Amino acid sequence: MELSFVRSELPVSGALVLGVFKGGTLTPLGEQVDQASGGLVRRALAANDRFTGKAGQTLSLPVPAGLSLSAVILLGLGKAEGMSASTLETFGGQAQAALVASGATEGAVGAEPALAPALEGAEVAARVALGARLRAYRFDRYRTREKAEDKPRLARVAVLSADPAAAEAAFAPLDGVAQGVLFARDLQSEPANVIYPESFAQACQDLAALGVGVEVLGEPEMRALGMGALLGVAQGSAREPKLVILSWNGGPAEQAPSAIVGKGVCFDSGGISIKPAGGMEDMKWDMAGAAVVAGLMKALALRKAPVNVVGLCGLVENMPSGTAQRPGDVVTSMSGQTIEVINTDAEGRLVLADVLHYANDRFKPARMIDLATLTGAIIIALGNEYAGLFSNDDALADSLTAAGKTVGEALWRMPLGEAYDKQIDSDIADIKNTGGREGGAITAAQFLQRFVDKTPWAHLDIAAVTWAKKDGAVTPKGCTGYGVRLLDAYLRTLEGAA
Repeated sequence: MELSFVRSELPVSGALVLGVFKGGTLTPLGEQVDQASGGLVRRALAANDRFTGKAGQTLSLPVPAGLSLSAVILLGLGKAEGMSASTLETFGGQAQAALVASGATEGAVGAEPALAPALEGAEVAARVALGARLRAYRFDRYRTREKAEDKPRLARVAVLSADPAAAEAAFAPLDGVAQGVLFARDLQSEPANVIYPESFAQACQDLAALGVGVEVLGEPEMRALGMGALLGVAQGSAREPKLVILSWNGGPAEQAPSAIVGKGVCFDSGGISIKPAGGMEDMKWDMAGAAVVAGLMKALALRKAPVNVVGLCGLVENMPSGTAQRPGDVVTSMSGQTIEVINTDAEGRLVLADVLHYANDRFKPARMIDLATLTGAIIIALGNEYAGLFSNDDALADSLTAAGKTVGEALWRMPLGEAYDKQIDSDIADIKNTGGREGGAITAAQFLQRFVDKTPWAHLDIAAVTWAKKDGAVTPKGCTGYGVRLLDAYLRTLEGAA
């Protein structure tokens, strides 16, 4: 879809989306359309008592007299004083969806400064455009027989702005972040016969053209490093594991990097502790954490972020075979800690254990953040509204939570503690990889904490939020790319710091 910024004047064709505040208050552009159509907009509002301007409400009007538009769509904004960057993005995403539903081939969205007077006019338009860009995503490359009438017809969207040039300049870094989100969504959406450790690593090689450092370790290198935990997960698959290391050095040379680590289990059958057949196809996105890391690095490069970051993707397949590890096996991690494997389906923490230790040992980061679709227990605890946040550092946890609020990617902090840690003590090794059903998401985080030493660290369990079962404001049904925008927002708070 082509997205452009044009001056906020009445478009000559296509469908137009107008924001309406709660109570039926029109923006200046809305007033202009109402006057040009002989009062059509206000008559429609008066005649329809169900449309009150509540956020997300829509009201489609027929072709207005006096205008060459195909339709006018009124979209509720909610309370005028509640408008922020996040609500503007929501408005842009909802406007995009409304234009698609209208069947129009081209459309326009009113993004006037009056939508959010507290923000600069250019940012208002840029945020609306960002929402539209994110909502327009569609993964359809394998739909070879989809009928033309079932495909979205919308080809062009104009964001109406008082200053198109300024809006475009404000949108450029946001569009870089959007491209990072879409890259993550593409990786997450691909089937496991297309994205596996080697092909994931190959996809990351393309980031080198943007200035991202790309290093790939194979099985021999990881074996030499002593990564027995990660390699134990991988040994049942015919696919060789990979560790992808992505570096962006946009900050001062003396700035210690932030390490972002992603779980990349490209398919998780459960191994010998095999999962039930129903729903196993969803396990193609058990590499969502690694996909978010790759998407984040692309976003940082595209917006030339003045910060130092290293992203690490631990990539494996967890498959059952004659060579797969068994429940009861003991593996030795890179840290030297021995791990009793109680359940081979608790594999992601084994991968992360070695990658976290490697990141800490090699890069001496100022902080480490890992993302993983780690447990079903976090879905039971929080539903699909929040990702679980676990941390050994209050300041880091608070900063991540605040960043999540600014972009609409919510975090809920969960506890850590000695009692939970005792649940993963092993009778025959230093640690076991599961502490039972009680507090399962917490004991998984406790497991990871044993491999981060004293470095400030946060673990984001994104199992509940990485896949959407229905359309959201800026996330169509399917993989969400959750975490790219959150971490980009957090890293912006570190820009300029030594």
